[in-house]
Amino acid sequence: MRRIIASSDPALHARVISSTPLLYRAGADMSLDRPAHVRAGSGLARIGNYFAVAQDDANFIALIDCESGEVSAIALPAGAARRRQFDDRRGNKRFKMDLESCALVSHAADDWLVAFGSGASPSRERIAVLSGWTGGSPRVEIYDASALYSALRVAEEFSGSELNIEGAVFVDGYIRLFGRGNGAARDGLLPLDATCDLDWSELRAYLPNPSTPPPVPMNIVQYDLGTLDGLRLGFTDAAIDSWGRVFFSAAAENSPDATHDGWVAGSALGVFGSAGGVRWAVLQDTAGDRFNGKVEGLVFAREASYRAFVVLDQDDPSTPSELCEIELSGKWYYD
Repeated sequence: MRRIIASSDPALHARVISSTPLLYRAGADMSLDRPAHVRAGSGLARIGNYFAVAQDDANFIALIDCESGEVSAIALPAGAARRRQFDDRRGNKRFKMDLESCALVSHAADDWLVAFGSGASPSRERIAVLSGWTGGSPRVEIYDASALYSALRVAEEFSGSELNIEGAVFVDGYIRLFGRGNGAARDGLLPLDATCDLDWSELRAYLPNPSTPPPVPMNIVQYDLGTLDGLRLGFTDAAIDSWGRVFFSAAAENSPDATHDGWVAGSALGVFGSAGGVRWAVLQDTAGDRFNGKVEGLVFAREASYRAFVVLDQDDPSTPSELCEIELSGKWYYD
């Protein structure tokens, strides 16, 4: 089992240069149980001229126009009691799909947006697939992937004490999943930050046929990302830049387990080096101080590798998530 110790690198810098609250252009729609804003930005991917935002407590995929900044919504199927918003105030948090990550898989004729539930509970073992983007309104399919999540949980070298998938990217024919180690210790197991690969062709065949065997998690690697103010950093998302390098976001959160939030000491952006090393930088605000937002989604600008965007989860359903533009500087491309 490979275990990699990441390091904070003073030669790397990541700074927030703008921040925009994510408000739906059409406002709220009570008939769909849609609020006026993106509630909990949890994963980011780029589809054409849009950023797609997965949300962990609302059954909507938000689309941000990269040119105008306007935000629209694609409704996912309603959940229990025909609700699409889930939280403690409503008393229905246990029913949420908890879509914490999404990845874009490009095909010759179409793109697939694949959003993963965290797997932290049985209701969070579903995968949403949106396809048919070239036809205007994408097709939405929700799959019960409990057999896959069972296989991920059994692979304790990946899942650790509590499975919590927070990031996903498509790399060379595989979906790479990023597990966040913010769980509670259980049965002698400790929480882990780890990655594993799923063969995409096998995953694609399994999803509409859940009676068939799911793909086996491969190439498992564990990581020690370090700490901020004594709180361990844990993966929150991953993205590939225009050069093909894999980056990640991480947050240091005082959460008691994989299903409850806590106060956040800060966030970091990091890069996986070609030689196997992992380096990161603390995210800074415009004044150069530590940025205290909880970064949950990451994507790169298509035209510039030193520009990225992150989405924040405010952990407050009444407060809009924010899209922040990030300026990277320093030796990000030197191992």
